Amino acid sequence: SNSLLTMTTITFSSVLVVLTTFVGQFSPRTIQNFNTDAKTQRVLGTFIGGYVYVLVLLIQVRSNQVSNTFIVPSLAIVVAFICLGMFVFLIHHVINWIKVGNLISNIAKKTMLTIEERRLEQQRHPHSKNDKQLDFDSENTLQIKSNRQGYIQYIELNHLTALASKLNVIVKLEKAPGEYVEADMPLLTVINHNQTLEREKFLHCLFITNDQESIQDVKLGIQKISEIALRAISPAINDPETAINCIEQLTQVFIKLGQSYSSSPYYCDEEGRIRVLLEKPSFMDYLYKAFYQIRHYGKEDVSVMSAVIKALTVIAETNRSAIKNDVGVFSSYIVEGLQKEEWLKMDKEFLNQLLKNLAKACEKKCASMLIE
Repeated sequence: SNSLLTMTTITFSSVLVVLTTFVGQFSPRTIQNFNTDAKTQRVLGTFIGGYVYVLVLLIQVRSNQVSNTFIVPSLAIVVAFICLGMFVFLIHHVINWIKVGNLISNIAKKTMLTIEERRLEQQRHPHSKNDKQLDFDSENTLQIKSNRQGYIQYIELNHLTALASKLNVIVKLEKAPGEYVEADMPLLTVINHNQTLEREKFLHCLFITNDQESIQDVKLGIQKISEIALRAISPAINDPETAINCIEQLTQVFIKLGQSYSSSPYYCDEEGRIRVLLEKPSFMDYLYKAFYQIRHYGKEDVSVMSAVIKALTVIAETNRSAIKNDVGVFSSYIVEGLQKEEWLKMDKEFLNQLLKNLAKACEKKCASMLIE
C-alpha cells in the first residue's frame, strides 16, 4: 500500500509537470489534448485502482485465515508489478508528449480527423444544388434561444435534420460550433412551421459546455498550432524552428481542408429538400485565422516568412482552382506586409524567388507578387 501510494504520488507529480510545461511553453489550450489522451487516463486509473485494491485487502485479510497467507500477498504483488510497468510506460509516454514536435503533430492529426468527420457528415446530408434565399423574417418563424451559457461543442446534424424533416420545417443555426453563447441568446430560427413546436427537442441537438473543444471546430485546432508558433517566435523563447514546424503542420491541415471544403450552408434530407442552414467560414477566413498573427509577429524573420510562403505554395499546388484563387488573394495580403519591411539584398532575392513559385502555383502574374 505504501509503495503504490508513493508511485501514485510521483505519477501525479509527473502529470502536473507536463501540464505546467504545456501552459508555460506552448499554450493553455493544449492541456486538453494531454488530459483527454486515453493512455494517460489508463495509467492514472490503474494506479488508483491498484491502491484501492490493496487498501481493501488490508481491511478484509484476517490473521487467523491460513489460506490468505500465500494467495493475498501474491495478488497484491502482481498488482504492484502491473502498476510499476504502467509507471515506466507513463514516463516514456510523458517524454514523447513533452516533445514539441509530437505535440504539434497530435494536434494536427486531431484537426484533420475533425475535417474528415465533417466531410463524412456532408456526404450523409448532400448539399442542395440549387441555392436559394430563404425568408427568415416572415411571420412563420420561431426563434429558439439558449438556456445556458458556454461554448457550442457539438451539433447533432443527423438528429436535427431528421427532426426538421419530421416536422416539415427548415432550421437555421445562428451560431456555429466553437462559438460562445450567452443565456437567452438566439441559437436557432425555425421557419415554415404551422404547429406548436417543442423547443427542448431542438436544444437537445446542441451540446453546450464551459470548455472549448475541437470536436467540430476546425478553427480551434488551427488556433492551437498558431499559438505554439507565436510562443516559439516570441523574444522570451526565440525558437523559429518550432514555428516553422507549426507552419508545416498547418500546411497539412489546409491541404486536407481544401480537398473537402464546401461553402454551401445547406443540408438536405433524403428527398433533397433543404432542412438545415449552417453558415460556414470561408477558406479565406481559415487562412487568415492561421497566419495573420504569425505574419505580424514574425514579419522580420526571413525563415518564418519563407515558411509561410512555402506553405501557401504547397496549398495552392495541391488544390482546385477555387482554393488557388483564395490563396492568391491571401498572398497579396502577405506581400503587402513584406513590402513594409526593409530587407537586405540577399533576403529580398530569396523571398522573391519563393514568391515567384507562389505566383506560379496560384496562376497569377509574378510582377504583382514581388517585393520591390
